[in-house]
Amino acid sequence: MFGIEHWGVEPDIMVMAKGAANGAPIGVTIATPEVADSLKGPHLSTFGGNPVTATTALATIEVIERKNLAWNAKRMGDYLKDRLNGLKEKYRIVGEVRGMGLIQGIEIVKEKKEPALDFVAEIFESTREGGLLIGRGGLYGNVIRITPPLTVEKAEIDHALLILDRAFEKISSSHLV
Repeated sequence: MFGIEHWGVEPDIMVMAKGAANGAPIGVTIATPEVADSLKGPHLSTFGGNPVTATTALATIEVIERKNLAWNAKRMGDYLKDRLNGLKEKYRIVGEVRGMGLIQGIEIVKEKKEPALDFVAEIFESTREGGLLIGRGGLYGNVIRITPPLTVEKAEIDHALLILDRAFEKISSSHLV
């Protein structure tokens, strides 16, 4: 369920937020007893002690477990990454595809692998017109973030990738890359 589990690490502290309660306002800190017991004195928690949000978080975890959504994230994430790597092979503007599960990044570059912020802006406009909202990140703001929900299905990924493919084609042909 957590990324850290892929490396066999036993964390002393883990933190998470929004997704833990399906978007409801929550912040979660999980710590080993040794770490938790070492905190002395008064503490403040913006979202601490809220029974509605705590109930929402528990219900969210129950749905994730009951519907086996961690498995779906792995399966659909592998499918998504494979298809994104297909776009990398097809378009020179894709410098790298990276990520794990349903959090994937597509680095958009120019001829000499330099960040292509102008291409990203055009891709955003094209995908928005096609009905696909994406994010961006990376040190230079040239990495497109693909973060579908845990419940995503293959047909939805295919549809999103069709929109991305069209956007990349449009950019590639208009900039002769």
